[in-house]
Formats: sequence, C-alpha cells, structure tokens
Amino acid sequence: MSLIEARSLRRDFVVPKRSAFERTRMQTALAPTDLDIAEGSSVGIIGESGSGKSTLVRLLLGLDRPTSGTVEVDGKAVDATASARSLHWLRRQTGLVFQDPYASLDPRMTAAQIIREPLWALGIDGDHRARIREVLQQVGLEPDMADRYPHEFSGGQRQRIALARAIVHGPRILVGDEPLSALDVTVRAQILDLLIELRHSSDLTLILVSHDIGVVQNLCDTVIVMKDGSIVERGSTEEVLLHPTHDYTKTLLAAIPVIPASPE
Repeated sequence: MSLIEARSLRRDFVVPKRSAFERTRMQTALAPTDLDIAEGSSVGIIGESGSGKSTLVRLLLGLDRPTSGTVEVDGKAVDATASARSLHWLRRQTGLVFQDPYASLDPRMTAAQIIREPLWALGIDGDHRARIREVLQQVGLEPDMADRYPHEFSGGQRQRIALARAIVHGPRILVGDEPLSALDVTVRAQILDLLIELRHSSDLTLILVSHDIGVVQNLCDTVIVMKDGSIVERGSTEEVLLHPTHDYTKTLLAAIPVIPASPE
C-alpha cells in the first residue's frame, strides 16, 4: 500500500514580465506527474538544479499549491490552501531536514527550544523535557547539551540537532533536502550512518533530495531521476545506477568524478 500518492501533479509559475507590453508567460516547474511511495521505503530524487526535485517535494508536503493534480498521504487528501491548523495532521506525519544546519536553526534559541518547537506547534502533550533528552541521545548527542546555542556546536552536531527536531514528534515520513551537502566528508559519513540507523530504528519512510549519487546509493532503495520538471527514469537503486536506460541518467552517472588508481 502506498503511503504517498500523487496523480497528475503539475506546477506552473508565471514568468516575470520584462516590459509592460510583454504578454504573460507560464513556465512549467513540474510536468504532470504520477508517483507512489510505499510505507517504509527510501526514495532518492536526483537531477540537476532546476530539474523539479524541490518543487515535487514541496507539493507532496503541502508546502506549495499545485496548478493541477492531487496528493494523498495515508489516504487523506493534501490541501495546500487549507489553514495551518487544518494541516496539523500532515505536519504530525512528516519531519524535514534542510541543507544548511546553521541557517535552519534559530541562533537565539537553545538546542532544547529548537527541538521542542514541533511538540509545541502541534500541541503534543507529555513530558517534553524527557522527550528532548531521549531524542538527543537517539541522534548521538549528550542530554546536557540541551542548553547550548547553535554557535556552540560543530556543523555535524548542528545537523544532529536538526535531525532531532525532525523526529521529536514521531513522524512516519522523514524528508531530507540535501541534508549532507554542507558537511565535510568525515562528518557526512557520520550523519549518513545516523540516517540509516534512524530509518530502521524508527521505521521511517525516507524521501531524499540530493545531488550526491553516492549518498542516494547508500541510503535509498528506489531512485527517481528528474529533468526539466519531468521524471525521466525510476526504479530500484541498483537497477537505475548500474543499468540506466535514459540518456540523461547516463550523463549524470558519467559526470561522477573517479579517482584514478595509483600506478604500481
């Protein structure tokens, strides 16, 4: 059974006029798209900048309104025009991790306050302090770090805080928008391992937007390749990456830098 279903999903934008006499033009950011994401799966969405990856994810999360088409999460229609309170059911099921951990954290708030935000915003009762301590340990941080501010953490630790905020309310779907690209290689490997662990320990459905095909290969069981607002190829990670059928996918894979072997 699909946890997320999109049918004929489309998004057009008005192109700004360059003069008062120019006719209104539309640009398609996402062509009519059908998509099914099974519960418990891990889906990687790859493609160049402007390919429609982020537009698709925003529509799936109800963060943007489609020009046409529908989205259902767990059998319930997503209405991006509804009030914020009316979409609490969707926010309760989803957690989002952004690319830049420092930019996504309020520097005036402590780690505890940042992590508590979803619990407060969604009206979730219970012992928030205990839950914050629990989730800090879950992402590999010490509970006594809760009173520190973002500038007191390293880049990797800040991304762990962002992950803690994304899972503190117990979502079923975790969405990562380039969550590793702002980190150095060593820290990236640590956060990658953490994401793999969280996915299995919390039984999460993972949607990952990434330029890094290596990250997708390690994290995702399904790959979606996008170009110019359309899905041009999809399938199992192994099949798509080892035996691509679309020329664009082949071009993406060919662009991956390869370190030549040292001469013996």
